[in-house]
Formats: sequence, structure tokens, C-alpha cells
Amino acid sequence: MDNLVSFINVAFWVYEMMLFVRILLSWFRPNPYNPVVKFLYETTDPYLNIFRRLIPPIGMVDISPIAALYVLHLIRQLILGLVLR
Repeated sequence: MDNLVSFINVAFWVYEMMLFVRILLSWFRPNPYNPVVKFLYETTDPYLNIFRRLIPPIGMVDISPIAALYVLHLIRQLILGLVLR
């Protein structure tokens, strides 16, 4: 059981870090053809697009990644709660 909990925690942590790096990259103009950047965009955009459709940008500021990180945290807690039951 501890291994499953550790795996879930690590998987969510990795995805949260990917989202965080994606947010930081939005402040710069990375080369979209760079394999690392392309992988990051392809992995995080489907999840972020859900929130981008629901939360419009405020001026030039896109706050949807903040909501995405928060919901991801809630999903993590829900899954861990179900596993630990």
C-alpha cells in the first residue's frame, strides 16, 4: 500500500512540476520545435485547455493554470483518500 501511495504522490508531483515549468515558459518565447518544449506542451496543454475554456484571461494574465494546479491537488487528495480507505 505504501508503494502505491508513493507512486501516486510522485506521479502527481511530476505533473505539477511540468505544469509549473509550462507556466514559467509562458513568460519567455521558447523554441516550439525544441523536443523538450514540444513534449511539455503536448503533455500539459490538454489539461490546461479545459481550464482555458472555463476561465477567460484577465487582460494579458491567464489565471487558468492556477485553477488547474488547484484542481490537480484536489484530485490527488481524492485519489489518495480512496486508496487509503
